[in-house]
Amino acid sequence: MKPGWVYLMANHRRGQTYLGVTSNLPQRTWQHKSGVVDGHSKARGCKLLVWCEYFEDLQDARACEYRMKKWKRSWKLRLIEERNPEWTDLYDTLN
Repeated sequence: MKPGWVYLMANHRRGQTYLGVTSNLPQRTWQHKSGVVDGHSKARGCKLLVWCEYFEDLQDARACEYRMKKWKRSWKLRLIEERNPEWTDLYDTLN
């Protein structure tokens, strides 16, 4: 069983967000910050890791991401603000 993460990146407080899933959160966050992967997060400058949740099983993380993709934006913002009210970049807390 491989562990996984569901995470939210943002370009600034209450700005654009990107929801993703990964098995290597430090590496994936670095990729967003460095802009090495084209797509939604790069186009919108989502470089701040503002929320993440760990799962023992990557499949559970993928299922959570799938459910969250259907959420309203306001629900995602509330989730971020419950754990990270200042929208602090959590990247430095990963290592």
